[in-house]
Amino acid sequence: MIHTLAVTKDGSLVHGLELEQLNGENILWYWVDFSCPSDEEASFLDSHFNFHHLAIEDCLHLLQRPKLDYYDKYNFFVLHVLNQDTLAAEEIDLFIGENYIVSFHLAEIQEIHNAREQVASSKDALWSEGHIHAAYFIIDEIVDRYFPVVYMIEDRLDELDNDAAGNWTRNFVEQLFDIREELLKLRRTVNSMRDLLYRILNSTHLKSFKNNQIYFTDIYDHLLKLSEMIEANREITADIRDSYISINSDRMNTIMTVLTIMTAIFAPLTFIVGIYGMNFDNMPELSWRYGYFIVLGVMLLIGVVMFRWFKKKGWLDLYK
Repeated sequence: MIHTLAVTKDGSLVHGLELEQLNGENILWYWVDFSCPSDEEASFLDSHFNFHHLAIEDCLHLLQRPKLDYYDKYNFFVLHVLNQDTLAAEEIDLFIGENYIVSFHLAEIQEIHNAREQVASSKDALWSEGHIHAAYFIIDEIVDRYFPVVYMIEDRLDELDNDAAGNWTRNFVEQLFDIREELLKLRRTVNSMRDLLYRILNSTHLKSFKNNQIYFTDIYDHLLKLSEMIEANREITADIRDSYISINSDRMNTIMTVLTIMTAIFAPLTFIVGIYGMNFDNMPELSWRYGYFIVLGVMLLIGVVMFRWFKKKGWLDLYK
């Protein structure tokens, strides 16, 4: 589907014009949005707008990194939108010329719809560089919708952090590593968009963007904040992971210590049992009337003495 929006020289906002009507003398600037286009509609990128075939290939063959390419009469941008459910990156392509903006995306994008509404209600969009403001609204909507995802992950991480003590279940660990994976996806998308905005702000080819630099600087600041939030959350997950490993190691040491003490106590008892389990004929103790009870008493005495000795050393108190 193709949506068109145009601003006339008398300051009127017009929707639904045909592509041929957008080049009229009365048009100040226009925005054409290709939303889930058919093959026939996508062909207008070449037949009507005469965009470079490499840029058209980037539109049709996903998934590019966020980037900026310079052409003679227009600039080509690749932007990434976050799918709120899967956190996968979805692509929006922008062609920005002297008095127009063309957006292209193969899926329905809520950010485009929101940006179109902002253009319709903004006085800045009625001026000659209104298409630059439209680009600002699109990028700003994309970045603003990163924040709810980050806040959602922060809330989940706070819950895990609060439940961390004494709750080291397998499900807990799986949730922690799921969050780390989601943060990795976010970092990849946010950092790529941050680098793109940095390039936009420092490019000498984008004069129209320079005239509206304050708007794009604000978006860049938001991306810096997002990057810091993501890195801070990754550090928290790393701390929780390290705590999990430390507690697990401590528990394992406790278990090994208990087993070692039990082994140490039973070692001499096993030695005694081994001696009297030998099948020699000449073993005088076997004929003693009270030999069995004496050996049991000696074994019990050895066990009690060793246990009290370990306790006196503090080996048992350290692992209560």
